[in-house]
Amino acid sequence: MPHRPRQCSIADALSIVGERWSLLTLREVFLGVRRFDRIARNTGASRDILTARLTKLVETGLLEKKQYETHPPRYEYVPTETGQALHSVLLSLMDWGDRYITRTDPPTVWAHDCGATLRPVMVCEHCREPVRPEELTVVRVDQPNPE
Repeated sequence: MPHRPRQCSIADALSIVGERWSLLTLREVFLGVRRFDRIARNTGASRDILTARLTKLVETGLLEKKQYETHPPRYEYVPTETGQALHSVLLSLMDWGDRYITRTDPPTVWAHDCGATLRPVMVCEHCREPVRPEELTVVRVDQPNPE
């Protein structure tokens, strides 16, 4: 019997944002860079790759393409509610990179309204306590090939 990979929300999410140029494009949009040429310059993506990634992000509902000039037609990209929900994921990924990968001072720093440098922490929606891996219990895992 052929092996069937485990169904997983992580795999589903990665099918949309699981490659470098999609994540870097979203980074730029979250930093306020919304126009094609600046996104291309700041990410280093070629025009054809960036066009493909922006098209996919719009088609999957993470970004919205809004016209800001009519002659000639020019567009900018703004996050939808679905796209905004990824902001905390990117902040967490950046924090992980700052702590464990980047060997210099963090190149981008976000400050919270309280004035402190942001260090994202995941909390349980119910009790508001920080989430620690050792305190988690898996309650359901769909097996790819039940034995």
